[in-house]
Amino acid sequence: MARLSGLPAVVLLLAVGLLMGHAGLDLVQPEWLGRGLEPVVALLVSLVLFDGGLNLRLAGRELQRAVVQLVLVRGVLGLLGGAFLAHSLAGLSWPLAWVFGAIALATGPTVITPMVQQMRLQPTLARLLEAEGLTLEPAGAVLALLLLQVALGDLNHWQDVAGLLLLRLGGGALVGALAGWVLVEVLQRLPASTDALKLQLCLGVLFLLVASTQVVLPEGGLPAAVAAGVVVGLRLDEQATQLDEWIAQLAQLAITVLFPLLAADLSWGELSPLGWGGVLCVLALMPFRWLVVQLSGLGLTSLGWREKLLVGWIAPRGIVTAAVASLFALQLDQAGVAGGGALKGLVFLTILLSVSLQGLTAPGLARRLGLASEAAGDALPGLTAGLEQQPGGEQVGPLKAAE
Repeated sequence: MARLSGLPAVVLLLAVGLLMGHAGLDLVQPEWLGRGLEPVVALLVSLVLFDGGLNLRLAGRELQRAVVQLVLVRGVLGLLGGAFLAHSLAGLSWPLAWVFGAIALATGPTVITPMVQQMRLQPTLARLLEAEGLTLEPAGAVLALLLLQVALGDLNHWQDVAGLLLLRLGGGALVGALAGWVLVEVLQRLPASTDALKLQLCLGVLFLLVASTQVVLPEGGLPAAVAAGVVVGLRLDEQATQLDEWIAQLAQLAITVLFPLLAADLSWGELSPLGWGGVLCVLALMPFRWLVVQLSGLGLTSLGWREKLLVGWIAPRGIVTAAVASLFALQLDQAGVAGGGALKGLVFLTILLSVSLQGLTAPGLARRLGLASEAAGDALPGLTAGLEQQPGGEQVGPLKAAE
């Protein structure tokens, strides 16, 4: 339907989920999966994050600097701004407003990846947006979990939050990098004719890595999946072309399953108590992001006003955001803390509005700004996307080629 209509696939997937779920015909009820819902979502999300890490090859120091500045500035200002808007406009209590601010940091690769593919965004900007999502989504999930523990009274000091955040993010990334290194050592020793076996090994190691890390470091499985993908992608380099393609197809299948499942779990009763204050809160997040992008782009010659405008507009939230919010609402209800339903409703409203508004308008905006590639291509911006061929046969990134 997306190919025929030209509409973003993620918008159609959300629409199908709303139609078939609690908000529509009630034919699909995610709770039928019972306790299996959480591990199914976790494993499918880890596959998407692993695929994102596998294809994340930042070309040039300028792009790396842009990613670092965007992540750091948005990590601080995004948390403060999201919490303030949630408290002042949506009426959340301060403890839950801080939790929302952390959850809203995540811009999901599950949404951004298919969006930048379909709009054929310039590879440099596509990598910037994907790297932001792959970095802030695990960080936001871990930080939100720690702030939830503060709201529940399980943590009493902000110093504990900072220490545990570094432990879970750093520990998860370290374990994931180690697992990725071991996986590459095994893959390189297998004959070239055993591609199917290599795919099975990747999936087995990935799922075992995420499940075991989650037990030791809650929410640490997300940074572990990203780190493993980055290590495997960098070490295998061009040898991973076939493996990249297969994992990308499986990740696309995961997205196709996750988004209707996400939307099917939403009922209108969870959105109605928020009123116009919730809508204004979500809408205010969009110009606030533009301001944050302006600040994070200071000193970056590669980001002109057109690039900053587009990057400032594209910030859709995805499946990790929804899964975290649903889990937190359940924990708040079990602990007898009021506001869990409002937190979940505001997060889902953020997902629906950001995906719909930005998914429908971003392709046209990119074309008007001249930032959409004219070359046809449905492949993921991965191993050689955006690379220019030099006369000597050397491939370099778009920033270097422009020099």
